[in-house]
Amino acid sequence: MKPYNILISGGGTGGHIYPAIAIANEIKLRFSDANFLFVGAKDKMEMEKVPQAGFEIKGLWISGIQRKLTLDNLLFPFKFISSLWKANSIINKFKPDIAIGTGGFASGPTLIMASRKGVATLIQEQNSYPGITNKLLSKRAKKICVAYDNLERFFPLNKLVKTGNPVRQDLLNIHSKVKEGKDYFKLDKKKKTILVLGGSLGARKINQLIETNLEFFKKQDVQLIWQCGKFYDNEYKKYDDLEYVQVHQFVNRMDLVYAASDIIISRAGASSVSELCIVGKPVVFIPSPNVAEDHQTKNAKAIADKHGAILLPESELDTFPIVFETLLKDKGKQEHLSENIKELAMPSATTNIVNEIEKLLKR
Repeated sequence: MKPYNILISGGGTGGHIYPAIAIANEIKLRFSDANFLFVGAKDKMEMEKVPQAGFEIKGLWISGIQRKLTLDNLLFPFKFISSLWKANSIINKFKPDIAIGTGGFASGPTLIMASRKGVATLIQEQNSYPGITNKLLSKRAKKICVAYDNLERFFPLNKLVKTGNPVRQDLLNIHSKVKEGKDYFKLDKKKKTILVLGGSLGARKINQLIETNLEFFKKQDVQLIWQCGKFYDNEYKKYDDLEYVQVHQFVNRMDLVYAASDIIISRAGASSVSELCIVGKPVVFIPSPNVAEDHQTKNAKAIADKHGAILLPESELDTFPIVFETLLKDKGKQEHLSENIKELAMPSATTNIVNEIEKLLKR
């Protein structure tokens, strides 16, 4: 039998790229001779991250629609048509057996052209509230893998499979890595460690919140691991000189940083939420309100409604010191949040998704 040709499209942020890579790695384990081709957006981080993971990628000239009038918005129709032509050419040459979309700008043109050519398509929707691209693609998709309940409001029920979101496999046993994590980050073992996550690019409001409250954290006698993001490293790196603060643009050993932390302050992108369910530490979610359909708030609310995390909207950040100090001093509350968020974990998500892909390949 000839090897399968697997086309995967997703990117723009780590939340779309890492699930795509996790899915590809699982397929590779099952079909070692399979051929893979990724399709991303030119100038986005997937053009760097996918080759680093050992896969080939082609770039489309595509970007999203901004909320205000910009040159990019005026160019969008031209970019979209150009991307459809390029995706068509890639598909004609690669001849995929399946096309998989994990979200992001490039997945729209890629999966539209694949389905038009009769290629089976599967989309993986990470959020509790889907974006417009996946809503459109769902009409032709054979299967839609989701991580939350009640998505039949947006997608055909007969195509839905609740699989969870792919997460890094090295997170599954972090509780055995606590000492290694504290040693790796050279932490004071007598102090509580607060991990601050703003996503790969960074979160301005979270960074400003942490900067404003540095003296407050010192009084609480805690130590901070502060992942400030690519866009903000130059601005906040100076605080690395403080004895109780570590500033990182990016954290490579997420397993160890999760293991070492006691409380986590985080954005609520879908991949982060799925990882934090597996990690099982007390979390304060500060969702970004500047994302499509306010999906981060909906992701965080889905956890907070089940008493698995604290949801603190950006509009209420002035209450942060009270919220944080209350949680820090209430061990029972910390344990309660940990137990409840772990209940929502779906550690076999990647396997579940690739099971669905395998069914489509063998039809």
